[in-house]
Amino acid sequence: MRPDTPAENVDHTAEAARLERTAGLYPEDAEALLLRAAAHLELSGDRPDASALYDRLLSSAADLDNPHLVRALKASNLWEYGHEAEARAIIEGVRSASPQDPAPWVIVAEALESHDELEAAHETFTEAVHRLLTDVAEPPYATHPLLFGRHRVRRMLGESHDEWDALADTVHSLPITLDELHDPKRVWSLGSENPAELEAEILRLRAELGAYREALSRPFPVAILHWPAPELTELLDAYPSLSSEYPTHETHLATIESALRELASSGTPNLGIVTGTVPSYEAFAASELSSPDDATLLPQYATTLAARGRAVAWPPQQGASCWCGSGRSYGVCHGSDA
Repeated sequence: MRPDTPAENVDHTAEAARLERTAGLYPEDAEALLLRAAAHLELSGDRPDASALYDRLLSSAADLDNPHLVRALKASNLWEYGHEAEARAIIEGVRSASPQDPAPWVIVAEALESHDELEAAHETFTEAVHRLLTDVAEPPYATHPLLFGRHRVRRMLGESHDEWDALADTVHSLPITLDELHDPKRVWSLGSENPAELEAEILRLRAELGAYREALSRPFPVAILHWPAPELTELLDAYPSLSSEYPTHETHLATIESALRELASSGTPNLGIVTGTVPSYEAFAASELSSPDDATLLPQYATTLAARGRAVAWPPQQGASCWCGSGRSYGVCHGSDA
């Protein structure tokens, strides 16, 4: 599907089938592609088939990049077609796992909110912000929906502002305040016969739509290519001419971190890291009718991986494992002298 294709012109069933076929061609990208396919199936109304795709991912032999996200999406989908008990059990499992990625938290909290479980949604949003944002100087972009969702639910519950609500106001960038956007009384203004009230509500809705469009149109991450040690060894054994790009694995890792810090200091947003594999790189080179020993392919390969949803945001969340795969936390590994 082209990015500029109007939503009403999309055949969601056909698009899901296309993405499933593509996942078969690119097994390393199967998780991202099948999640998109499941989303199209949900939009088409075929929720049982969407659940089957989530089950397919969860039962696959390959390790998932984000199993908590898959479980959260499955729970949200199940609840929509009558499997409330199973959905609640999965949601509790996601909460107990306490993932470092904000996306699963957002999905399960919004699932609770959409089914009028406001107290449970509030508890989930609050648990997430405490888990991911305590002692964090600047909330990463991916965590903003947690702050906004918590603010929205608290407004519906009639709670007064607290420090997290103040932080949500700080990161909110639209001219209309969060208090206005999340005002529970707004729904009543849609039935008003007062033109001034209707016009005000239209402005608020446009502001909300602008925020959604901004989030959806964020560019692919500026991604730096990372080779794990075994993959880099295999790459250089097969294509020795690339040794000028990668003198040693330690130098390669240090170069990635320094390049990302330099980009961050220059104000470049949305930075990420993509991890390469030799078979994937060779397939990419073949698709470009070029040889893998052509070093100019490396940044193109990184961009292609990012476009397929393979990028991991940099820097990692506080306490998260380092991007290099050492198993140590980022703060004591490559982030130690940040």
